[in-house]
Amino acid sequence: MVRRAISHREVMLAFQPVMQARVPGRIAFQEGLIRVLDETGRVIPAGQFIDTVEDTEYGRMLDCIALEQGLAELSRVPDLRLAINMSARSIGYKKWMRTLSRGLQGDPTVAERLILEITEQSAITLPELVKSFMRDLQGKGIAFAMDDFGAGFTALKHFKDFSFDVLKIDGQFCRDIARDPDNQVLVSAMIRIAEQFDMFTVAERVETRADADCLTELGVDCLQGYHFAAPTVRPARRDPPPAAKRSATG
Repeated sequence: MVRRAISHREVMLAFQPVMQARVPGRIAFQEGLIRVLDETGRVIPAGQFIDTVEDTEYGRMLDCIALEQGLAELSRVPDLRLAINMSARSIGYKKWMRTLSRGLQGDPTVAERLILEITEQSAITLPELVKSFMRDLQGKGIAFAMDDFGAGFTALKHFKDFSFDVLKIDGQFCRDIARDPDNQVLVSAMIRIAEQFDMFTVAERVETRADADCLTELGVDCLQGYHFAAPTVRPARRDPPPAAKRSATG
């Protein structure tokens, strides 16, 4: 399915807003989430294929397409701040690096509006390479987010050296947190760790007002989830897309 979608260029980004926790209705940035179309034209979210292809050449191709489309959107919308997912395995992939270089050369404002998200699990597989890569691109103004924090097994010695700008707390700790005292303690600890290392925090999979209020009380900086908006394949814009638009959810 992924091979066919890539060959037919039936790959796209779905956009989901990340909201400021303490300023209701204010978007901090958007996340561009990779989607492919199956043979019937149905939009397939990354969760249904990314684990299968991440370690293959198709994973690298998807990273290139996501970056290319994200950079085009950043160039098209001057006030947009956009996060794009990538695998640590794409570091050094020549086509990915050429795509990034062209995007930065084409619009000098892009770097300071681009956030690259790398999952905790992916970062820990190639820690030295990731650290060097981040230092180089942070020098150009690009920010980095550690995605799905808490889902993997980050060694604290690596975490201390990575210098991520944003910590995204895995949704398993955030969903139903208003009714889960144990997760409240865990998320509070994650927020304190992020504060110690001057990292901005984002809570993922926020699906209810009660959870949003609880996470805000705990001190998280931003909130992302269906409570605010589902991902949509419409181009990114300032205002969050209506939550009812679920054609690209997942």
